[in-house]
Amino acid sequence: MSIHTRSIALLLVLLSVSPGANAASKLLELKWNDLAPLISGQSIQIDLGEGGIVKGEALAVREDALMMEVKRSSKPAIYSKGNTSIPRNRITAIKLERTRGSGGRITGTVLGILTGLAFGSGVALQTDSKGGGSALFVVIAAGLGVGGYYAGKAFDRKTTLIRIVP
Repeated sequence: MSIHTRSIALLLVLLSVSPGANAASKLLELKWNDLAPLISGQSIQIDLGEGGIVKGEALAVREDALMMEVKRSSKPAIYSKGNTSIPRNRITAIKLERTRGSGGRITGTVLGILTGLAFGSGVALQTDSKGGGSALFVVIAAGLGVGGYYAGKAFDRKTTLIRIVP
């Protein structure tokens, strides 16, 4: 098996990994009173009943509202950036996203760089121009290394969808 064939095989393995499909996600149904320990201090996204989305950090869960530091809102006229209170009856779902470890990013980066080195060297050896082949080698190796990092980052992300039950 030539280095070019091995390079293509490694590249296909790396690219066949779907980042979104392997990210751990689960659905929880919780009562309002059980939310505080799970979301306080965490980055969350809230789906509002009227179709809007608010992203930010959960600060506290009150009896009638959720206090949060809004970082982004699809309805800035209603929920602008900064500390705000979102009424309990407007919240239909909460998406909690956490990062667990760095194993995926490390593995993805290493696989990406190794694949880039193998694939880039195969391409560079077949290029007639020495300068063009070297530049192409660097671009392929760096590009696949960065791509591997982001693919691994998706593996490290854990998403939990929380539905509030009465």
